[in-house]
Amino acid sequence: MPRWKELPAELHPHVRQLIVRLRKLKDRSQLSTRQLAVETGYSAKSWQRYLNGRSLPPREAVEAMARVGGDDPPRLLVLYEIAAERWADGRVVTTDAPENLSATPARTPTEQQPYGRHLRAAVTAGAVVSVLSISAALLLAVRLTEARAQLAQDRSDAVATAPATVSESLVPIIYTCRLEQRDGHWYAGLTRTTDLLLSNTHVGLEVAEAQCLLRRAGTAPGDIDGVFGPKTRRAVELMQKRNGLVVNGVIDPPTWQALREADPK
Repeated sequence: MPRWKELPAELHPHVRQLIVRLRKLKDRSQLSTRQLAVETGYSAKSWQRYLNGRSLPPREAVEAMARVGGDDPPRLLVLYEIAAERWADGRVVTTDAPENLSATPARTPTEQQPYGRHLRAAVTAGAVVSVLSISAALLLAVRLTEARAQLAQDRSDAVATAPATVSESLVPIIYTCRLEQRDGHWYAGLTRTTDLLLSNTHVGLEVAEAQCLLRRAGTAPGDIDGVFGPKTRRAVELMQKRNGLVVNGVIDPPTWQALREADPK
């Protein structure tokens, strides 16, 4: 555990709070400044300035420290934003100027009491405002994180309910048909869907299921690769024509029903 130097007295309390948090994260990581430089991309000298209060770290450095120290980046960035505003306003300079006792008459206790009472009230009000501001910022960060997580979940759910399409990163796969009949309907062991629309460029288990059933029905679609290509489309059109369906080359609910109930030709 390193023995930290005392921070400059002129630092604003919010800036001091951020630096103390960064110091704790460095201690938790048990990394030296050189190792920290390797992990974050910021030089050891830069981290010495940041952690000793001589310069304000950039936002990216704070995010990197959160990652290295295992902290929650949104909450740490809230402290950073508040500290950055105070840093931009300038450091608080405290000077102890000697008083001219002969020029300033001494005040009686009755004269000093109202001033002290007002000063304490102002300090208390300022502390309350600071606490409320930090609490509101932290709540906003938590709500933002929850909203982003919900959006990602909604997107993943939307992707899960729609068939995929052919892309450049597609890796060819050959599926195995495990045909079985249940309650008068045929299944190939890949999916039990009966209403998912499949057409040209779609890929996945549903396409492979349809290809297995097309092969069983006597209209070979080529390889059972889960890719809805020209051969699969021609097989679908032939199967639709044989069964008196609308010949559109699309596997729709009537085509699924015919595939699951069809006898080999």
